[in-house]
Amino acid sequence: MQIRYLGLTAAIAGMSLSSPLLADDTEKLESLIAADHRSEANIARNEYRHPVETLEFLGLESGMTVVEILPGGGWYTEILAPFLKSNGQYYAAHFSPNGTLSYQPPALMRFQDKLAENPEVYGETTITHLNPPYATYIAPPGSADLALTFRNVHNWIMAGTQHEHFETFYKAVKPGGVLGVVEHRAPEGSSMEFMSTSGYVTQDYVIELAEAAGFEFVDSAEINANPSDTKDYARGVWTLPPTLQLGDQDREDYLAIGESDRMTLKFRKPEM
Repeated sequence: MQIRYLGLTAAIAGMSLSSPLLADDTEKLESLIAADHRSEANIARNEYRHPVETLEFLGLESGMTVVEILPGGGWYTEILAPFLKSNGQYYAAHFSPNGTLSYQPPALMRFQDKLAENPEVYGETTITHLNPPYATYIAPPGSADLALTFRNVHNWIMAGTQHEHFETFYKAVKPGGVLGVVEHRAPEGSSMEFMSTSGYVTQDYVIELAEAAGFEFVDSAEINANPSDTKDYARGVWTLPPTLQLGDQDREDYLAIGESDRMTLKFRKPEM
């Protein structure tokens, strides 16, 4: 069994998942979101992130080639990698080892270590690197049935690379393929200054970015909406869980609100 990297192959011994492959994708997802390889803390996030409903809305199916864009600590990797194992292809487009921001290479190393420690679950994952404009080969061009990104768009706005990121996704997705975006939702009409500092982004601006890259807007869903999120916090979205940047200050109030109000958007690359 192997965890594959572009330019590097690490052979890792392991065995197949012990549970039988479930024919029904929904059953398989429902099993994976509470599987033993997931921590209690990550399983607790299911309440706010609705992974089964989100992935079904965005069109995930067995046998697909899927690219997860900047998977962070691997919350969705824990679901997508075993879901596609032996029946599909999963690319994790993580930070570049040459990333210019100090947190990026260590985050990549932690992700690599996470995968290497459990080859039974992650042994068929392919890690690629994303750092526009320098590293943009996240999957073979035109190969992905589905590209997914969760809570990342605000970071690209802060870095001023939002257009380059969406253009990269467009190259990786096949004609007729889908881009799925989940992002913290700002009130419509919010300024670029608000979006570049708060972590919240307007739904209209995300649609504008995707369409500028060539995607067509297909649909939106309120799967990850949270009307209790007032979006007016001192530390922006990071005031809320799971980050809770204010520490113990009003902690119970923020825990009661839960995770942020999020848009869930589906785009398609036009057929050529």
